[in-house]
Amino acid sequence: MNNPYIVEMRNISKKFGNIQALKNVNLELKPGEVLGLVGDNAAGKSTLMKILYGAVIPDQGDIVINGNQMLFRSPADAQQAGIAMVYQDLALFPNLDVAANVYAGREHTNAFLGGLFLNKSRMYNETDELIERLKINIVSSRLLVERMSGGQRQMVAIARAIGFDAKIMIMDEPSAALGVQESGRLLELVTHLRDQGLGIILITHRLTDVLAVGDRVMVLKGGESQGIIDVKTTTLEDLENIIIKGNHSKKETKTVKALM
Repeated sequence: MNNPYIVEMRNISKKFGNIQALKNVNLELKPGEVLGLVGDNAAGKSTLMKILYGAVIPDQGDIVINGNQMLFRSPADAQQAGIAMVYQDLALFPNLDVAANVYAGREHTNAFLGGLFLNKSRMYNETDELIERLKINIVSSRLLVERMSGGQRQMVAIARAIGFDAKIMIMDEPSAALGVQESGRLLELVTHLRDQGLGIILITHRLTDVLAVGDRVMVLKGGESQGIIDVKTTTLEDLENIIIKGNHSKKETKTVKALM
């Protein structure tokens, strides 16, 4: 039987000094799935995802990608395994255009007379094709990022991640600074990426976003998993209760599906 998971994190633990940030956390992600990751500010969400992205090394635990056990020492290692992360601050270059941001650090070049020169026409053409494929609301890859709205900048950051041929995308609070309309467009893009087969982990405090586009949602509390919940069988109130109280009540466990 084929492994149905594109990502498996097994018994992940991490301490920072005397603080236990994560304790024996398990996470599984399927291709073509949006997995919400929720919890309060000290729950361990960002730490868990930085471990998956190679930015933090766990004290113990295993990471398995497409059935292969991995050891990530840096984000570059994770990127080679097909993992991309879109941080909340986006890390864009506002003074550069869309194409330059999408290809930052991996520019196309041509050799000429012993030197290397940017192949700008190729980068513009490929970025325009990427924008069209992703159905992003940006009219041209030549637009300066500093002239864009918050929602458009978020789209550029996602396009850059997809440009690395990512199969797994981690999104950290993507709609936090967006208005209602731009949040709606972003969630449409998340759904579109899921339908194209990407596995997406969505870190968010907006529980309504998870309920709108998620397939399952994982709750962390105090560095420990409270279970994985099927979005179709839960409500906003259920999620809020587990985030606040933890999953200790027998009444709540009926919506929590244990990791298989």
